Formats: sequence, structure tokens, C-alpha cells
Amino acid sequence: MNAAMHSPVVRSGSSYWLGSYRSMLRFELINMRTFLAFALVIQILTGAGMAFLYGFYIGEMPATARMFIVTGIPALALVPIGLVMVPASIMMHKIRDTYDFVWSLPVPRMTSAAATFTVFTALAIPGTAIALIVADLYYDVTLVWSWALIPAVLLTSLMATSVGFAMAHAIPEPRFTNLFTNIVMFMAMLFAPIVVPIAQFPEWWASVHRVLPFYHMAQIIRASLSNGLVESVGTSWAVLTTWTVGAWLLAGWVVGRRK
Repeated sequence: MNAAMHSPVVRSGSSYWLGSYRSMLRFELINMRTFLAFALVIQILTGAGMAFLYGFYIGEMPATARMFIVTGIPALALVPIGLVMVPASIMMHKIRDTYDFVWSLPVPRMTSAAATFTVFTALAIPGTAIALIVADLYYDVTLVWSWALIPAVLLTSLMATSVGFAMAHAIPEPRFTNLFTNIVMFMAMLFAPIVVPIAQFPEWWASVHRVLPFYHMAQIIRASLSNGLVESVGTSWAVLTTWTVGAWLLAGWVVGRRK
């Protein structure tokens, strides 16, 4: 009995990591519950609202153009969650001076990152679905549903969340993070080939977007909702996977070097 009382607490291994992950998941959900509800509303308004706005601006469109907009709306709805809301949640910790407290908790640091990825990736799914349904009803198109939509949305959401997480931790000043996320949002909404074919863009700008993730986010989702709009989607899967892995590596480096 005395030996059991004095035995060291095991703080390694998969069981410890999973237990810490569950604890951080509960911590994220409780700590961010009001913010998460707000983020979901913003996501729905962004996706569904932009669908209506394109209809106002463009007016009557052929069926192919309507289909292109509708199949691009899910990617458009995912942008604010991962690339704006995730950095905003981390900025809140920095502004409230709770940022260092989170890293002082007796859990592996990457469990906090994993919990953030899980919460915001899961949060993105209902908002994306609602935005897609609203756009579909508004433009009256016939979507071709595929099981590939599930991994496409999951990868797209995880990529955006991972990049937003890594970016917010890598930029030490919250004001600069806020400025950068606004630039990203502005570029994605107005200057990215998400609901507009990339062929409509100048060649130099199209080349930039073949490296950036926005175009590829739309491509893998569009391929799972339509026939004939996307010729080859393998490159887009590879690009998004590369962005996700790169964001994880950056996040791991930033988190690991904190004392």
C-alpha cells in the first residue's frame, strides 16, 4: 500500500495522451462555448450570404455558372472558421492574459492543438452544410452527391484550422494577427477562384492561387458535388495535404519552443 502511494504518476504513453486530449477538449468547449456559437453564425452568414450577394450582383446566369457558385459555397463557408475564427480564439487568450496559463497546464502541449483542431473542424461541418443547402435552394441546381464530399470537407476544414492555428501562434502580436486574418478574408472573398473559374483570372494571379489553398479547397469539394466541372482533383488533394502537414510542423515548432 505504501509502495502504491509513493509510486510515480505515469505522464507518458498513449493512455496519458488521450486522457489529456479529452481534458483539453472539454476545456476548449467550456471556455469557448459563447464564441463557438458566434463563430457558427458568422460561418453560415458568410456562406449563405455570399450566395445571395452573387445572385444580386450577377443576375441571370446559365446553369453551369449557378452550379459553379453553389459548389464553391462550402469552401467559402470554411474560410472564416479556420483562417479567421481560430486565430481570433487564440488572440482572445493573448488579450485576456490566459495564453500562458493554457501552456502551463499539466498536459502534453500538442493535446491543446489537437483539441482546437477537433472543435473547429467539427464546428465547420453544420455551418457548411446549411450554407450549401441554402445556396442549392436559391439557385435551384441539381447536385451530384458523392461520398467523397465527407473527406473533402474534413480535409478542407482541418487544413484551414491548422493554418489558422499555426499562424496565430507564430505571430506574437495579436494586432498583427488580426490585420493578417482580415487580409486573408478579403482576398478569399473577392480575389480567390472559389466561386469563379480560375480561367477568368490573369495568368500570374492564377499561378499564385495554384500554390495557395483557396482554389484547391473549392476544387475537391466541387468534384464531389458535380460532374464535368473538375477534370483532375488529385493535385488539389496533394496541395491541401501539404498545407495541412506544413501547418502542423509550424505549430509543433512554435508550441515546442515556448518555455
